[in-house]
Amino acid sequence: MRLLFAGTPAVALPALDAIAASRHELLAVVTRPDAPAGRGRGLARSPVGAWADERGIEVLTPAKPREPEFLDRLRELAPDCVPVVAYGALVPPVALEIPTHGWVNLHFSLLPAWRGAAPVQHAVLHGDELTGASVFQLEAGLDTGPVFGTVTDEIRPADTSGDLLARLAASGSGLLVAVLDAIEAGTVRAEPQPTDGVSLAPKLTVEDGQVRWSEPGFAVDRRIRAATPAPGAWTTFRGDRIKLGPVRPIANPPELTPGELLVERNQVLVGTATTAVALGEVRAAGKKPMPATDWARGVRVTPGESFQNAEVTA
Repeated sequence: MRLLFAGTPAVALPALDAIAASRHELLAVVTRPDAPAGRGRGLARSPVGAWADERGIEVLTPAKPREPEFLDRLRELAPDCVPVVAYGALVPPVALEIPTHGWVNLHFSLLPAWRGAAPVQHAVLHGDELTGASVFQLEAGLDTGPVFGTVTDEIRPADTSGDLLARLAASGSGLLVAVLDAIEAGTVRAEPQPTDGVSLAPKLTVEDGQVRWSEPGFAVDRRIRAATPAPGAWTTFRGDRIKLGPVRPIANPPELTPGELLVERNQVLVGTATTAVALGEVRAAGKKPMPATDWARGVRVTPGESFQNAEVTA
């Protein structure tokens, strides 16, 4: 089939690679416009746009996919289908109707669970044991279209959102190409999503990444892993914000109050509402990530000292 690919971040690249290696013809890509990035805040191409530039493939960057110029070019290209992976903009019905087989979206959850921008983060945050990826027919609703197929994946105890998303991007790319093959062959039919089991996954904010030491240890662990790598888990120490990597449970932990720190020879413990956990990497403002023991020695944590945001501030 003749395809136009819609996507923006790096997580879409495995699907682009899979499509480029398939029998289908990639006509162009559509991605979000160049955006400020880095310390200099200069305009930078999206990962999908950069991928296409390197290969001499046309890149379309409408501010909104309802723009007449974009719709005209979409009609000129006349794709049979538009596969989508994390494009990042709402597609209007007029654009959805142009390709023969519409727009087909790879979404990183088992729909109807976790519809929205951050399905992987919410699966980790809420302690799901099983997740996966779905390929569905894009329609006007938020991830509500009928589903062509799914793949599943177990969420491992130490998985961060980044770990899990990387696995789903790889397995989901194979699913997407298989669905495109089946659409071309006329051997697949999208099935409506169940009406029960619907949950929503809005984008995690910086505030969502603030660790609540007054939560149970398992919830602290999930929040940090869910916010890794983005938006990043953080707490405050002596009035300064520091970022945290994943923590780990320990056997026979001492009793510590929520947020209280205890520096031992080979680990740094911090209290929660239940049992203490061991800190992993710590990143102070303007510093590189370092093991928690190195950070604690550098700042000279005193006995009884605590992280200061045991409760989330308004």
